[in-house]
Amino acid sequence: VNMEMVLQNSTDFILLGLITHPTFPGFIFAVVFSIFLVAVTANMVMILLIYTDSHLHTPMYFLLSQLSIMDTVYICITVPKMLQDLLSKEKTISFLGCALQIFLYLTLIGGEFFLLGLMAYDRYVAVCNPLRYPLLMNRRICLFMVVGSWVGGSLDGFMLTPFTMSFPYCGSREINHFFCEIPAVLKLSCIDTSLYQTLMYACCVLMLLIPISIISVSYTRILLTVHRMNSAEGRRKAFATCSSHIVVVIIFYGAAFYTNVLPQSYHTPEKDKVVSAFYTILTPMLNPLIYSLRNKDVATALRRIQGRCTYSQKVRAGDVSKKY
Repeated sequence: VNMEMVLQNSTDFILLGLITHPTFPGFIFAVVFSIFLVAVTANMVMILLIYTDSHLHTPMYFLLSQLSIMDTVYICITVPKMLQDLLSKEKTISFLGCALQIFLYLTLIGGEFFLLGLMAYDRYVAVCNPLRYPLLMNRRICLFMVVGSWVGGSLDGFMLTPFTMSFPYCGSREINHFFCEIPAVLKLSCIDTSLYQTLMYACCVLMLLIPISIISVSYTRILLTVHRMNSAEGRRKAFATCSSHIVVVIIFYGAAFYTNVLPQSYHTPEKDKVVSAFYTILTPMLNPLIYSLRNKDVATALRRIQGRCTYSQKVRAGDVSKKY
């Protein structure tokens, strides 16, 4: 009761968590921490491989390295706070901390929307215009794509964060979520936010439509090109180069479609938390695993790094034995 009185007179919020009153918080902590560890490690290994192996210095892998950077930052925005709250009695987050979480979350999810769309364009050029690929996907264009993705995502953050945090929150301070997601925060507002939610819905749909249009057009052209191919080997290569991206797109956009496009009548706090957990915790772990398991270039680069490490260890061991 004292905690509630203090919170009513402060600007802090309480995050109720993924499960409001978990029976085994230690077990949930262990599972989430394991996923977090795998996600960060897998993405860091992917980034390291792409930047150290010269065979992966191509536009596709440059874009993929940016996806891994986004996923690493993305999971670090929500999960450490969630893990802290599982072990703490005080599950508070400051007003500024909540605003920062919203801004970074919107920036990264928006950036990933655009980046996945541009990665589909990269696959289209590789399959449909292979001779012009070095020209159409040169270093300058790749940098423009990456900067455009980050800027496009941050515009979403800059637009929606100030509006969301400007509403008066004079009632309960308990956010029924494990991080500050806008719909969960708006439920605490003292005034009607339906107009703002409608405008936000339109903004999210527009943000989804742009990359989905690029993906749809790119893969339609790819399918037509593959259909005309006489070589079975050519078809296999075309499928191999696109399959990982298609899987990642289906996972990410499927969750985004539920969150941003389905009407509120389909939503419940429990469903929203599960879907949010899927694309804020599981997706950053799945993306690098999908690309590494389904990609021969990445697997080969990993073996090369392991080979170099093994060789250097043998050389050091040989030098030590010579000394003695």
